[in-house]
Amino acid sequence: MRDVLRSLIDLLDSDDARPVALCRVVGTSGSAPRELGAAMIVTEDDTVIGSVSGGCVESALVHSARDVLTSGVAVVEHYGVDDPDDPAPGLTCGGQIEVLVERVAPTAERRRHLRRLITALDDDEPISWATTLTDDPEWYLATPASQPSWRRLDRDVADLLTTGRSGLIGVDDCDAPSDDRPRTFVQTFGPSARLILVGANDFVRALSSLGTSLGMRVTVVDARPVFATRARFPDADEVVVAWPDRYLATQIREGRIGASTAICVMTHDPKFDVPTLAIALASPTLGFIGALGSRRTVDDRNQRLRDAGITDEQLERLRSPLGLDLGGHTPGEAAVAIAAQLIAERHRATAKPLHTGDGPIHRR
Repeated sequence: MRDVLRSLIDLLDSDDARPVALCRVVGTSGSAPRELGAAMIVTEDDTVIGSVSGGCVESALVHSARDVLTSGVAVVEHYGVDDPDDPAPGLTCGGQIEVLVERVAPTAERRRHLRRLITALDDDEPISWATTLTDDPEWYLATPASQPSWRRLDRDVADLLTTGRSGLIGVDDCDAPSDDRPRTFVQTFGPSARLILVGANDFVRALSSLGTSLGMRVTVVDARPVFATRARFPDADEVVVAWPDRYLATQIREGRIGASTAICVMTHDPKFDVPTLAIALASPTLGFIGALGSRRTVDDRNQRLRDAGITDEQLERLRSPLGLDLGGHTPGEAAVAIAAQLIAERHRATAKPLHTGDGPIHRR
């Protein structure tokens, strides 16, 4: 949803704003192609923004979107395993998905909800977006500070928000007057994963672009103002001119570093990388710590870190040489190798070629 949210706001805020159809994955099972909350927008002129399945069922959803835009009645579409003898669209990956298709009109209330959601995402504020799977879906936003009562579902929404999960709550049948718990999809957004890049060189520029495309909040930090400029790193979220170790120490002290934070030291200069890595390795909160370097550089740097008081147990957290062995040499290739390692470690994956293994390829 993050990737289409600003497009949705732009469509609803335009001078000639018209209703659009919003399609979201609200349920998955098996080897589903996209995650919960993956979204696609369909406009009245059949413009499509985003994807919910990687191409398997989008054409069918465009037809559903047209019907929803005309009737105003939301539907939940179900797609399962592709059957060559069945004309209905299916998923070649073998999984199943449920997709909510709803009509979103450019009303003040809808725009207010979406702007509040964007503000939370920009501020890295945890927030949950609850949507009833009813003919006329209701929206509700919940944050750790919000305490309103909503359809007797607040406790369930709060549980998903606290644990950082998305999912379905409520019940299928709400016809009984005493039951005000409709089946509801809750999409939870946590703080964006952070990527702190120490250095201001071509390798950092390539990785900052790739990190941004992966949805990470990228910070480039270097003490040399002539190199650490916005012009040289246009895709980074922020470029900071500061001694990296002091910057990192401040970020840790202010509680801005967590398990979803990765730091990659790419300076090749002991006066920068040793103090920065010493601060990083001494902190138990950082999720990933890596550094570029040859085998010889790594051995020399590890000894410098030991001399600075870092223990062998702390050194085990350091990923250096940084990146997977893909055989590349250029900054762009190195960035792919490093990003691949970040992804693999985040998901506790083996990073082995998929064709050499067996079993499901999508982890749950």
